[in-house]
Amino acid sequence: MDLRQFLLCLSLCTAFALSKPTEKKDRVHHEPQLSDKVHNDAQNFDYDHDAFLGAEEAKSFDQLTPEESKERLGMIVDKIDADKDGFVTEGELKSWIKHAQKKYIYDNVESQWQEFDMNQDGLISWDEYRNVTYGTYLDDPDPDDGFNYKQMMVRDERRFKMADKDGDLIATKEEFTAFLHPEEYDYMKDIVVQETMEDIDKNADGFIDLEEYIGDMYSHDGNADEPEWVKTEREQFVEFRDKNRDGRMDKEETKDWILPSDYDHAEAEARHLVYESDQNKDGKLTKEEIVDKYDLFVGSQATDFGEALVRHDEF
Repeated sequence: MDLRQFLLCLSLCTAFALSKPTEKKDRVHHEPQLSDKVHNDAQNFDYDHDAFLGAEEAKSFDQLTPEESKERLGMIVDKIDADKDGFVTEGELKSWIKHAQKKYIYDNVESQWQEFDMNQDGLISWDEYRNVTYGTYLDDPDPDDGFNYKQMMVRDERRFKMADKDGDLIATKEEFTAFLHPEEYDYMKDIVVQETMEDIDKNADGFIDLEEYIGDMYSHDGNADEPEWVKTEREQFVEFRDKNRDGRMDKEETKDWILPSDYDHAEAEARHLVYESDQNKDGKLTKEEIVDKYDLFVGSQATDFGEALVRHDEF
């Protein structure tokens, strides 16, 4: 199966799931935990290692000597210092942690990039994406499977234009990442809300009422008795989702539901790392301050809090 067929298959599965839901869907986009380890620096720095590097990359440091860990950490610090002023601020550290935690997203984009960048110019135009994804379906107004590919393409184009900040219909890798994973970018949140409402709002009145909300999660299929979780969701809609008590969710209420303002784990961890490493208490870190506290940021044979796995040569 080629990439185009895979994407279309995925879209068809999604469309079917949306048209006839049989089980509860999780529409809510929560910020993931930085680590499944307990955050207890008195015991070890496992949580901090996972937070700073990402869980998989953190394992690669566990078999290094302290000297090797310090050397590689120094190279990472150069990447974190985005403005190259010789200091790592809390904001730069927060950005780095978020990037490290979402490495799986960037890996996903990287794996698809070559398929879409047809002319190999390091950019992906809307025409390239459209041709790879839809191809011959563009000229078929009545495909055998009955699925409306043109309608799906219109939706994709709208999202592509939103991701394309400069409006030239050509996406950089970061813009293409925002297109594929809009929930990860603040400036894409409105399109996430709009698409969600279009999926659930069956009568197209611009709102999500109680039955539409439940219908997105559960189909009775002839069953008179609802599961307990469905009854709980009805109560959640009335008590918490529908904030103004008008019997339906508008755009802002839907946004509050699917994109909640969660506790910012990356911000808290960045603040913690700066506090623990900032020797002169000026509110920012030098490379020396970070490397001096290397065991907080990364592992090594000397600290060996994790299982030693095969070493990766590149971060």
